[in-house]
Amino acid sequence: MTAEVLNIGTELLLGDVVNTHAGWIAKRVFPMGLRILRQTTVPDGPAIRDGILEACGRADVLFVTGGLGPTTDDITREVVAELLGMKLQESAEIRERIAARFAERGFKMEARVARQAMVPAGAVVMPNNNGTAPGLYFAPVESPSSASPHVFLLPGPPRELQPMFIECVEPVLREICGGLEVREERVYRVVGLGESAVERMVGLELTANPALEVGYCARPNEVDLRLIGRKADLDGVEPRVRAVLGEFLVPEFGGDLAGRVVGRLGRLGKTLAVAESCTGGLLGGAVTGVPGSSEVFLQGFTTYSNSAKTSALGVDADLFSKHGAVSAEVAQAMAEGALRVAGSDFALSVTGVAGPGGGTPEKPVGLVFIGLARKGGGAFAKQFRFPGKRAVVREMAVDAALDLLLRELLQ
Repeated sequence: MTAEVLNIGTELLLGDVVNTHAGWIAKRVFPMGLRILRQTTVPDGPAIRDGILEACGRADVLFVTGGLGPTTDDITREVVAELLGMKLQESAEIRERIAARFAERGFKMEARVARQAMVPAGAVVMPNNNGTAPGLYFAPVESPSSASPHVFLLPGPPRELQPMFIECVEPVLREICGGLEVREERVYRVVGLGESAVERMVGLELTANPALEVGYCARPNEVDLRLIGRKADLDGVEPRVRAVLGEFLVPEFGGDLAGRVVGRLGRLGKTLAVAESCTGGLLGGAVTGVPGSSEVFLQGFTTYSNSAKTSALGVDADLFSKHGAVSAEVAQAMAEGALRVAGSDFALSVTGVAGPGGGTPEKPVGLVFIGLARKGGGAFAKQFRFPGKRAVVREMAVDAALDLLLRELLQ
């Protein structure tokens, strides 16, 4: 069974509004055995008819978002009614609901708003408890040559669409999808490898397996390995995936690295401080961007200069002359200083050459040292070499620091 999403709205194509519908809907229907195979976006107005007509010729289930409003360019319901040979008629119940909503807010309902009470005869009305435009469901209509798909017309604003989808669309979909095979998705997050390296390591045994759908999503210093298949098939290959990717595999799934670090710290009742040089506060910003981080994050130090590292963190000035600011020795001392000053359970530090200038043959651009100190457990520093421009090096350094701490927390 194939499914498509048709998004309607000129604002989406102009870039004024970010379209999130297809991703959200896809996540909701996948556990039912339904996959979104195509997403199309068309502007308001006449293009709506062509978009719906084309999608109806391909899909078994069609989700249409937008174009149900009160203005003249909102013609979705009229187009679908025409294509399915249905007449529009006013629903007194919907009109009363709209009028009551306006009255609650002290507004007078304009005549054009009443257009939203026009319902194609034979459609199932899906109430909108968060707006004025109701949703509509059209069961397949048989004809001598073909049949229309299941069509769901949904309002454009996410705050209206999502509750309606959960309350009204999903019960219908569960009946439609009752006989479909449900497949699972498993995502393995890898840090420190490129996608080609991940594919080489997992080998043809995995990628050539007809029972599995294999995909990759690459980010700086990270790759998501995605497997889709039956539970038994996924269980069968999981030991090999974990064994082959080993130390590069992030041990906890779900959410980003910062979220997992904050969550793990919270569950352990531990606290964190950070000391940064080349990342200039990005590491602390990543942690404090997570809701609930105030329970675990004590203090951040942005010590860009050598003198700041000494005055704020107590780094011995002799280390700079002996090893340089970008060194394992300084990174470790920074972490130890942050741990001591903040009184935290853990501390991370970052020092490196982010570029584009400042590199030398001995210490090239992209060289980064990350320090980790633990209360009562000593401290160490690890060397990394990140490719790319300044912003990429800094971003990869933050992820590497969070990954280093997460692995320590999980031991």
